[in-house]
Amino acid sequence: MAKIKKAATKVAAKKPAAKKPAAKKPAAKKSAAKKPAAKAAVKKPAAKKPAAKTTAKKPAAKAAVKKPAAKKPAAKTTAKKPAVKKPAAAKPAAKTTAKKPAAKSAETAEQNIKYRNLFEAFSQGKLPFAQGYIVSSFFSETSAYSIYEIVSYAGVKEIFPSDTGLQFITGGKKLYILVEHDTYEKKFIEPVSRAQGESIPKRFTELDTIIAKNQTRIMIAKEPDETFGSFTILKPQGQNFAVVFYPLPDVYVSVAHFFEDSLNRQRKVPQADAKKAAQQVSATIEKFMGFKGEFE
Repeated sequence: MAKIKKAATKVAAKKPAAKKPAAKKPAAKKSAAKKPAAKAAVKKPAAKKPAAKTTAKKPAAKAAVKKPAAKKPAAKTTAKKPAVKKPAAAKPAAKTTAKKPAAKSAETAEQNIKYRNLFEAFSQGKLPFAQGYIVSSFFSETSAYSIYEIVSYAGVKEIFPSDTGLQFITGGKKLYILVEHDTYEKKFIEPVSRAQGESIPKRFTELDTIIAKNQTRIMIAKEPDETFGSFTILKPQGQNFAVVFYPLPDVYVSVAHFFEDSLNRQRKVPQADAKKAAQQVSATIEKFMGFKGEFE
């Protein structure tokens, strides 16, 4: 009986020994389960990360960079092109308009001068010696009574300046114009017989008279007087003047405009009457004092 019990104990002891290898199998399963779990855990996030980068970061960064990049060149082109063209066009234009017209304007301005102050022209060496017309005025300081003298000359040999005026060594012709206001008390006295400063060497029969609307009388000599050898132009005083007209093609038109302005503005002759008298003065100068024959 004792033998039977020992065998039972041996068999019972062997059975748990066979269970030890069974415990190793689950250990292998654990390692097998861990490896795929680690691989799947690594692969899945790796696949998601590129997807997030491409959809969120990369396109967003590219789009944000491209849009400003497109705007900046557009602003540069619009700013640079006009800025370069305008200065380039302005600089040559300024050079050409400044230099060429400056020379032309100086020449044309000199050519367009119809007359000058006589004494300034003499001092500047711009007095015409070949021929010209000199207009002098003698205005009353107390009334509108006025005397104009127009001298034509040609071939000046010499000019002598003095404290009182200029003496021209040449012959010429002199035309007288007398302006008499309506309240002049001695209007019935012959102009040749009037007081000094109011007389001219003419009688009424030698004068053409224009009576203006304000009753001012403009008396123009029908013919000029001859001056032989020399004549003197006095320096003007106060509001008087002495101007020289250049012998230009339109000199008679210039003389007419000058007299119209002087009669109207300085002597208060109505515009229409001043124009009529000025045209008659110009026509008389052209007819009797033109530079022909001995003055040519």
